[in-house]
Amino acid sequence: MSRKVYLDNASTTFVSGEVLSEILPCFNALYGNSNSLHSYGRDASAIVDRARDRIAHAINAQKSNEIYFTSGGTEADNWAIKGIAKANASKGKHIITSSIEHHAVLDSCKQLEKEGFEVTYLPVDKTGIVSVADLLHAIRKDTILISIMAVNNEVGTIQNIKALAKTAHDYGIIFHTDAVQAIGAFKIDVQDMEIDAMSISAHKIYGPKGVGALYLKNGIAIDNLIDGGTQERGKRGGTVNVPYVAGLGKAVEIACRDISINQQKLKAIRDYFIKSVNEKIDYVQINGHPHQKINGTVNMSFEMVEGESLLMLLDLDGIAVSTTSACMSNALEPSHVLKAMGIEDELAQSAVRFSFGKNLSKSDIDYVVDCLAKDVAKLRSISALTKAGRR
Repeated sequence: MSRKVYLDNASTTFVSGEVLSEILPCFNALYGNSNSLHSYGRDASAIVDRARDRIAHAINAQKSNEIYFTSGGTEADNWAIKGIAKANASKGKHIITSSIEHHAVLDSCKQLEKEGFEVTYLPVDKTGIVSVADLLHAIRKDTILISIMAVNNEVGTIQNIKALAKTAHDYGIIFHTDAVQAIGAFKIDVQDMEIDAMSISAHKIYGPKGVGALYLKNGIAIDNLIDGGTQERGKRGGTVNVPYVAGLGKAVEIACRDISINQQKLKAIRDYFIKSVNEKIDYVQINGHPHQKINGTVNMSFEMVEGESLLMLLDLDGIAVSTTSACMSNALEPSHVLKAMGIEDELAQSAVRFSFGKNLSKSDIDYVVDCLAKDVAKLRSISALTKAGRR
């Protein structure tokens, strides 16, 4: 193995030096419990408050007390979907989401269905876009919550969140978005975009794993997530993970501060990668919206190739990619996202996600494309999938 190249940043990222510098003192110098009243506790509480302020400022929340810390994006999604639904059940038991959401949202909705709620799963078009017209058609008098992700984690398609949220509010419905893949990709203003609740995670933006946050607009009713403590305004009991909360706050601040420079670099890397692949490999399909997408993710189907086999060969070359979201990487079924977009099973099974980081170089991409061309050719030479004139 001559080198290693990591192209799975949509799954997780390394912890940046700036974030690590924010975290480390909290382990041995500023190690107090943020709920304690003595000076050690007050110092820790100040760190938590600073992180909350940083996130609130980055997303333009009206007040910092609208930020609630969680163990990550999955917990934030679960809390938002189940907590808001149950707290507002007296007004209705109908929820709307999309068919391409992260399983943290889909499985939360499935659980609520077992408890008597009704859920409408909106279709998407072939590029992964949710139609405002479809949303309007699905709204009922008893609809209490709409949850549509800001950016799809598998294909990178960006939804029209502002229009979808406005539609929800025209009918007095609470709007939640999973923005785990969106933070740092483009500017998010929760007030301008009319977002009521939003999930974020640190480890997608060069922060630590195991910490995230739920933005919850003041006035939105939500059931408690964990009882047994006064932390997070009594809604999520348990000792606050001060080091990781500090890391999350810093990671969000940096991601939003550096959007312009990071996105310019990611776009250049992505465009060079696509151009190089198209020059060296035939019968490649790019999945997702051609323009309305983030710069850091490319989902490609390689005809006559099985995606998992390609992943394994690339891994032997020292290249890390994925075939689905990390949470479903052990599943044998084709991606539910690609199937919902109308992509046939054969192409869905041949799909690979390449997600880029800010530390990649042009030579990294050259190496990846060379290996990719070699591995695709090898798999096609032994493939049982035949198409006239394509062997």
